[in-house]
Amino acid sequence: MSLYYKIWVDGIVKVKSRPDNSGLWKFALMNFTSMSMALNLLLLQFILNDLGIMDNILSINVDLFPGTRLDAIASFFLVYLLPFLLLNYFLIFYRDRYKTLIKRYPSHDGKWYVRYFLGSLLGFIGYIWTAVIITKFL
Repeated sequence: MSLYYKIWVDGIVKVKSRPDNSGLWKFALMNFTSMSMALNLLLLQFILNDLGIMDNILSINVDLFPGTRLDAIASFFLVYLLPFLLLNYFLIFYRDRYKTLIKRYPSHDGKWYVRYFLGSLLGFIGYIWTAVIITKFL
């Protein structure tokens, strides 16, 4: 849990230090971090599925927009993104808890946060890209 808070504090301090981020910094940071966490969960499920440990990928079939890809986006939001948005809100932003976390944990000028975000994104994309290449040639 300590690493979780350290990454959050690192991102918060870095984003708040820039004057042009004064308005929507909470919204942006919350969405980017929650999306990273959702991609990590999805990547873990893909790996467990490929290893035969897990039978299928979690999903909720949404039929709000028949015939469009918006149903897949709504399903991803409900299954993967929304839980992390709620978790992060209550652990970081509820009652301005981030203010006490900033006092408790040091910042590393955004380096930890950027590594986490880019590592999550590139890890997911790399896995998908590798899977596509392997299935294309096998």
